[in-house]
Order: sequence, then C-alpha cells, then structure tokens
Amino acid sequence: MNSWNKIIEEEKSKEYYKNLKNEIDIRYENSTVFPPKNKIFNAFSKTPLENLKVVILGQDPYHGKGQAQGLSFSTPKEIKNPPSMQNILKEIYDDLGKTSICLDGDLTPWAEQGVLLLNTILTVQEALPKSHHNLGWEIFTDNIIKYISQNCNNVVFILWGGPAIAKSKIIDKKRHHILTAPHPSPLSSYRGFFGSKHFSKTNEILKSVGKEPISW
Repeated sequence: MNSWNKIIEEEKSKEYYKNLKNEIDIRYENSTVFPPKNKIFNAFSKTPLENLKVVILGQDPYHGKGQAQGLSFSTPKEIKNPPSMQNILKEIYDDLGKTSICLDGDLTPWAEQGVLLLNTILTVQEALPKSHHNLGWEIFTDNIIKYISQNCNNVVFILWGGPAIAKSKIIDKKRHHILTAPHPSPLSSYRGFFGSKHFSKTNEILKSVGKEPISW
C-alpha cells in the first residue's frame, strides 16, 4: 500500500473534500476535464512518501488534449513538448552541460527517483486554464505540503512562479530547503528562471545531506 494512501484518505473524509469531489464528478460528466480521472493522483503513485527528496510545484494541469498526466510540467512522450517544458530542458542543459534524461517531456523518471511533481490544482477544464481554481484543490495540496513540512526532513522544494512561491510560508525553513525562481513559461522565463541553476543546486543540497542526487 502506497504510504500516501492514509494521508489522502484522511483528506477525503473532510467536509471540504466531499464538496470538491461532488463538484469535480459533475464537471467530468458535463465537460472535458484533464487529466483522465484515473491520473488525478498520479504524482503520489509515482513518488511514494518514503522515497521523497524533492517537490516541484506547478499551478494547474496542462489544458490541451492529451497533455496532462497528473505530474506537474510533464507530458506523455508522444506529445510535443509545451513551451514551459522546452524552457526547463534548456535550463537543464545550460546548468548541467548535458541533455536531460527526459527530452521527450515525460518526467516519470524524475518521479521514480523521488521528485514529487505536484500541481496546486489537480484538475482543469479543456482550454480553460485555472478553471478549477478555488474548488478546494488548493486546500488539499496545502495540507499535503504541510504534512511533508512537518513529517519529513531535508526535502528540496522547487517553487517556480508567484503562486508556487507563495507556498513557502507553509514550509518549515529550518527543516527543508526552498529554491525559488520565476515560472519557466515564455512569459517569465527570462526574468530569472534561466540561470537559476536549480538542478545543480538541488543535487548539491541532496549530496550535502547524504541523499542520492537526481539524474535530471
């Protein structure tokens, strides 16, 4: 049994989540919603709590057909890399001097090494970014972040863009490491995402606390 299950089941028993689930079920029935329902919690399936080393926080899933797979920033390998993913791959090359192991944009290999690819909102309506904002997902993911903050040690939180950076206030900075930069989207990447060197910095932190670095 995945170690997240107990934590997620506890959230599901709360009133806010019951309201959220009812609303999400209706939206899946009446509109096109991503990711597929069976992949909403994919980030937790791919990165068990006991393997957790890094959290990369996104905003909400990609809203184009076939793109979202329940992992922040990641797309299935047969899908063309979205602009944010192209910029992430460019920064990896510039930072590490070598190409990413995830050139196809599918970040599952990162997740399997202990990188939790978490969006703050876990569902979205087709072609309508942030359409599931304020339904309750933010409460759920805040509670997950607080759980990690209080029960784990030396996790590297990579926060890109304003909404992700705002979560630093619920992370215990004495126990964890926080890296922040503008979002990798083309709108903001040139304001400091490029050159942030978060991939090498993360590996330096992991090595310094005796953890295996990530093969990016």
